[in-house]
Amino acid sequence: MGYIPIEDYGLIGDMHSAALVGHDGSIDWLCYPRFDSPSVFGAILDDAKGGSFRIAPSCPHATRKQLYWPDTNVLVTRFLSEKGVAEVTDFMPVGSRDRPGSPFLVRKVHAVRGEAPFRLHCRPAFDYARAEHRTRIEGKSAVFEGAGLELELSGSVDLEADGDGVSAEFTLQSGQTVAFAMREPAHRAFSMEEAEGLMEATLGYWRRWLSRCTYKGRWREVVQRSALILKMLTYEPTGAIIAAPTCGLPELIGGGRNWDYRYTWIRDSAFTLYGLMRIGFTEEAGRFMSWIEARCHETCGDAPLQVVYGIDGRHNLEELTLDHLDGYRGSRPVRIGNGAADQLQLDMYGELMDAVYLYNKYGAPISYDLWTELSRITDYVCDNWRREDEGIWEVRSGRRHFVYSKLMCWVAIDRALRLADKRSFPADRDRWGKVRDEVYLDVMKNGWDERKGSFVQSYGDDVLDASALIMPLVFFLSPTDPRLLKTLEALRRPIEQGGLAYDSLVFRYDPSRSPDGLDGDEGAFNMCSFWMVEALTRAGKADPGHLRDARVIFEHMLGNANHLGLYAEETGARGEALGNYPQGFTHLALISAAFNLDRALGSG
Repeated sequence: MGYIPIEDYGLIGDMHSAALVGHDGSIDWLCYPRFDSPSVFGAILDDAKGGSFRIAPSCPHATRKQLYWPDTNVLVTRFLSEKGVAEVTDFMPVGSRDRPGSPFLVRKVHAVRGEAPFRLHCRPAFDYARAEHRTRIEGKSAVFEGAGLELELSGSVDLEADGDGVSAEFTLQSGQTVAFAMREPAHRAFSMEEAEGLMEATLGYWRRWLSRCTYKGRWREVVQRSALILKMLTYEPTGAIIAAPTCGLPELIGGGRNWDYRYTWIRDSAFTLYGLMRIGFTEEAGRFMSWIEARCHETCGDAPLQVVYGIDGRHNLEELTLDHLDGYRGSRPVRIGNGAADQLQLDMYGELMDAVYLYNKYGAPISYDLWTELSRITDYVCDNWRREDEGIWEVRSGRRHFVYSKLMCWVAIDRALRLADKRSFPADRDRWGKVRDEVYLDVMKNGWDERKGSFVQSYGDDVLDASALIMPLVFFLSPTDPRLLKTLEALRRPIEQGGLAYDSLVFRYDPSRSPDGLDGDEGAFNMCSFWMVEALTRAGKADPGHLRDARVIFEHMLGNANHLGLYAEETGARGEALGNYPQGFTHLALISAAFNLDRALGSG
């Protein structure tokens, strides 16, 4: 069928797995039964072999629209033509006592006006299209058997064999509805009554959850949509939070920067918790704290924590390439697993300790047992902060003294000291305080380039890095500190003038000036653009011009969302979505930027 733009997909999920639904009515990505399981639908990574589940009108020229049911993750795809209007409603059931333990898809097809001829085609491709399967048709149900997994497609329409898939053609008159379920074999028909009950329960669940949101500011809808996306990226059984529900989507079409983000990074999760706690969602933070404590009790080499884990806490994330897949629009290789699990990224301890500090402040007091593990982490940071590492961007060109890593080591120790004082916990305060000051002075001496008039990416170079924008956000520097303001000025210059900006977009760094061990370029990094908004917002306390710029950039960034308010990791020169999608990093940064910008603008 060919590829559609990444931004033309919506996301549905049940906090076990998630599916991408295109505005053409095709489900082109679903891993089953978990986020990190092999795909059963993967057409977004290979439109010929990957497998898909499409329901769409036979009319090829229908106009397509997508929307979410208000305050929910229930997705509606509408098809409009001169002959009528029809829609497909997609969701993964949650909130129902009748829901089985394994996730499944529900697809309701409805004729709103006029006559609507539909065609259904479903062909799974088990194990990333590496495993063959058998198809068995039983009346209005089809069972697909392959790779140790059975899935059943059931509904109220007769299905026919179509190669190793099934198809159906049916026509609905105005007001008529049919429903289909894709699930593990239930050995019973899927009725409209069951579909309606599951939909009402699912709508109720998402609305009840979102009602806890405390943000009532100017950008309520986009903030709440971001919160709903972040909740979908949470793995319910453990509280782990994935970076994104996809793998292999390119940071540049045709390029090789194609990674697997279906895992739990300590850094990403910590930032996510900050975003959620800011707007009232503390329960999620509590569950993640339990998950973190479990990881802290494990032994992983010479470091207290690993950079990234499986959603069940597993350590082994061996990186492999799926050479049989063409990749999205020919973007190869397609990778599963992630070699970053074996890297040293010292910054993650700063993000973690900051999140724990905020949870103790806004959520619930942490336990003494957790504190003992955090003390061990703080001692580790004190012992190791002078080491080179791969940094926040997970470079594959060798370790360096990244300024961001040193900065976040300072954050880790600073928050540990604050937490110890807040709770009167036992701590080696003298040593921690001494090392904290040493780190601070080291960053100010070696991370600042006087000739460039900016903080740089790593010690000894003159390369800019957008991660410097975090400095005022973590209270390392005042937002009006002259060095910070000069860094903002340098970063905001256009790329061709030595900066990292492109209109309102911000690149994380320039790969041509700072080789990262990978070929090719990439798009602008959406999280860094929102960091710029927040840094300018804070600087706006002394200069109203910065506050005005912050709002303009923020509004421009809202325009880079897709039609549903979803963001990928990056944005291309034509405004296209690039990288894994939707990206938790981007949505949490949006929440934080909106919260702080709204507060700075005040009631006027």
